[in-house]
Order: sequence, then structure tokens, then C-alpha cells
Amino acid sequence: MRIHYSAASPYVRKCVAVALHHGLPVERVPSNPHLSPDHLLADNPLSKVPSLVTDEGLALNDSPIICEYLDHIGTGPKLFPAPGPARWKALAMAALADGILDAAVGRRLSSQFPQDEGRQKYDARQKAAITRALDALEAGELSGPLDIGKLGVVCALGYLDFRFGQEDWRGGRSKLAAFYEAQLGNRIFADTMPQG
Repeated sequence: MRIHYSAASPYVRKCVAVALHHGLPVERVPSNPHLSPDHLLADNPLSKVPSLVTDEGLALNDSPIICEYLDHIGTGPKLFPAPGPARWKALAMAALADGILDAAVGRRLSSQFPQDEGRQKYDARQKAAITRALDALEAGELSGPLDIGKLGVVCALGYLDFRFGQEDWRGGRSKLAAFYEAQLGNRIFADTMPQG
């Protein structure tokens, strides 16, 4: 298997963390989606990372699908619970974490352009969405074994530290901060810290 890879992408980080959790060998192919290299476009016409190509040659082009595929073929403890309440809870948390990432990545991309009134309003809206999501995570349940929701939360918080380190997401969220710090000792997160 191979994955089109950017060391700064939190979406890629989620997928690589799932692969590491299961000890799956995945070749990391450096791919800059902003440059639309031919080798990426051959597997993902959307020019996005991550894009995973299975051993059978099937291209999977979205991090939730890639994570579920890797968890399905992996032999370690499952990150996607079996159908039932635990699964819905994990998927709901995963969607909240992805929402944080979507807002944060949008802020990051928007910050690279002149900050006119429209972009400032966009940034404020995305920042407010992140704040509400973090508050919901602080008020929620973070105990129990690692699942896809908690894995996504760790990747989202790591991305906030990476790109918005000057903004203190930990303030007033001691439970969420303690959860995050405890997870950093896990090899799958230590080995996938964002870079770039």
C-alpha cells in the first residue's frame, strides 16, 4: 500500500496513525496537493491528500474512508466499534474532530491572502466554530479505550498547536488538555507529529 503524504496534513496524520496502530506497512509518497503532481492526480483527480492506494490498486481518497479501510484490514484492537451506541458515539466525535480540522485548515489557507473584511469575517466564523467544538469536547466524555473519535481529536488538537500555537485552546479546558497530554505518549501520535 502507498499513501500520498504531506507531513503537515492533519488528515494524513489520522490515516498514518491508524496504520501505525495496526502495524500496517504503508509507503509514504511525498505529494504536494497545491502543485497537483501527476503521480497524485493519477490516483486522486481532486489533487488532495491523503490518498491511499491499496495492494489491489484501489484508490481511496478521503481520510474517513481510508481510516476505516485500514482499521478493517488491521489486526490490532479495532478503532471503529461494532454497530451500536459505541460506534455512533465514536463517529460523532470523529465528525466533530474533522469539523475542527476543516475550520482550522480553512483559516490557515485564508490567512495566506490579503485580509479584507470578508476574509476577516470568515476567520472569525471558523474560529468561533472551533471554540464551540472544543467546549463540547471539554464537556463530553473522553475516557475509555482509543477509538477513531479520540484519535481524530488528538490530531485536531495537534494541528491547532502546530498552526495556531499562539491561540491558547487549553485555557478553561483542563480535562481536554489532560486527555491530549496523556495521548502524546502513544507512539502513533509521537511518530506523526506535524512538520513543515
